[in-house]
Amino acid sequence: QVQLVESGGGLVQVGGSLRLACAASIRTFTDYNMGWFRQAPGKEREFVAAISRLGTSTRTTDSIKGRFALSRDYSNTVYLELNSLKPEDTAVYYCSATSADWSYYKTDQQGWYDFWGQGTQVTVSS
Repeated sequence: QVQLVESGGGLVQVGGSLRLACAASIRTFTDYNMGWFRQAPGKEREFVAAISRLGTSTRTTDSIKGRFALSRDYSNTVYLELNSLKPEDTAVYYCSATSADWSYYKTDQQGWYDFWGQGTQVTVSS
C-alpha cells in the first residue's frame, strides 16, 4: 500500500515562500509519476503541478508558472517550492501518485492518480 504524507505548510505573508514536501512510502519511487493539487475553501480541487518518474518531464498550471518549482529526489520525496505567494494561493495542498505511464494531458485529471495524501494547509495572509 502506498502512503503519501505532505508537510511544510503553514501561515505566511503575501510575497513569502514555503517548501512543501511529500514523503512517499513506495517500494520503487521511480515507478510513480507524482502530482500536486490544491483545494481552496469553497472551491473544487484543482491541479497545480506534476512531475514524471525520473523528473525529466513536468507540467504546471498557468497560475503558478514562474512562482512555484517542482522537484523530486531519490529519498522518496517530491517537493513543491512556493514563492511570491498570494492570498489566492491559500488552500490545502495534496500530493498524489500514479503508476500509469506519463501522459502530459492526463496529469491534471484527478482520476489519473491512484494514491493521495491527507494534505497540508497553506495560508497566505495579506
